[in-house]
Order: sequence, then C-alpha cells, then structure tokens
Amino acid sequence: MLSRRTFLHGGLAASTTLALPGPLLAAAPPKAIDGSAAFIKTLAAQAIDILQPSGSKIEAREAQFRELLSAGFDMPFIARFVLGKYWRKSTPQQRADYQALFTEFILQSYSRRMGGFSGETFTVSGARAAGKKDVLVRTQIDRAGGLLIKAEWRVRPKDGRYRIIDIMVEGVSMAVTQRSEFNAVVRQHGMQGLLQILRARTEKFGVAS
Repeated sequence: MLSRRTFLHGGLAASTTLALPGPLLAAAPPKAIDGSAAFIKTLAAQAIDILQPSGSKIEAREAQFRELLSAGFDMPFIARFVLGKYWRKSTPQQRADYQALFTEFILQSYSRRMGGFSGETFTVSGARAAGKKDVLVRTQIDRAGGLLIKAEWRVRPKDGRYRIIDIMVEGVSMAVTQRSEFNAVVRQHGMQGLLQILRARTEKFGVAS
C-alpha cells in the first residue's frame, strides 16, 4: 500500500474477489459496456489535458486532477473493500477516520506522482462485461520515451453514472494489492496503527506540497 508501485502501477491477474466475470452470471448490457468505454476515454482526455504543461502552476493542475479523480473513482467502495473484514470490526469513528484518510492519501499520491506527466497518448482498445454489474475497459498509454503501459479499468455503472472501482496494470489489481497490504498492517499494529500510518503519510504530503 505504501510503495510507489502500489499507487502508480497497482493504482486504480484477475482477482477472485473483484474480477468474477464467470459464465454463470448475467453479463452487463451492451449499453453499459459502451458507456463505460466512453466514460474512461473522456476521463483520460480530461486528465491528460489537465496534466499538460501550461501557464498555470503545477499545484493548481494537481488540485484539478484531484477533483477529477474524486469524481471518477468510487472511493467509499474501494476503501471498504481494501479494509476487508476489518471494516466490520472497526468502530464508527474508526471507519469515518479511515474513509477520510484513505481518500486523501490516494488523491495526494496520484496527483503528486502524475502532476508532471506530459506527452501521453491514451487509447481505449476494448471493453467487456465483468459479471452482471461491472465492465472492464482495456486501455493503452503511450508515454514519452516509448514506455507502453496497458491497463484495465473496472467500471461499475449505477443510476446513470460510471465510477471506477479498480485498476489492473501489468496484471496487478490495485484494490487487491492494497487489501493485502492494509490487512497485514492491521494484523500487526491494529486499526489505530493503520490510521496513524495513513495520517502520517497525508501530513507528510501536505507539508511537501
């Protein structure tokens, strides 16, 4: 959870928990598949536009990028999934603190690491149903210098809206990786220990901004 790879490449092998397309389940309808692909394409175009070098300060662009991520990702769902069984064992106050800290940490991590990106070409290469609720949108990002990144975005359409609930890069699920790491921290240090680590990291980012 606390490494660069987790948030850049793991952030955002199909998991047995989140990736269950299975033939026995009803598939998402074609309208949801097309809508999810269009949603990811639009979100990426907005992100790349924000992150392009311009006359505005990088801090302003990072703030815009944070707003875009907040609107595009289902942070409450991801936070609950990542905490796993410890969500049920936590007190209401711990849940509230964790939700706030998790969301802030994710937004800070991505905005700071991606705030200086430029020269990217983003392509949606396909989309398919993943179970009866979700859609996996396949993408390719061509970075400056020839670096190619392939990713799958797990999108959940609901009530006419589309929200990202996971990203798989190089076969690695962001949500599943973070769940493993978070659970290890809670087992060793308890829920308060996890909250302390997240709080320290978000405060560190805040000071560095």
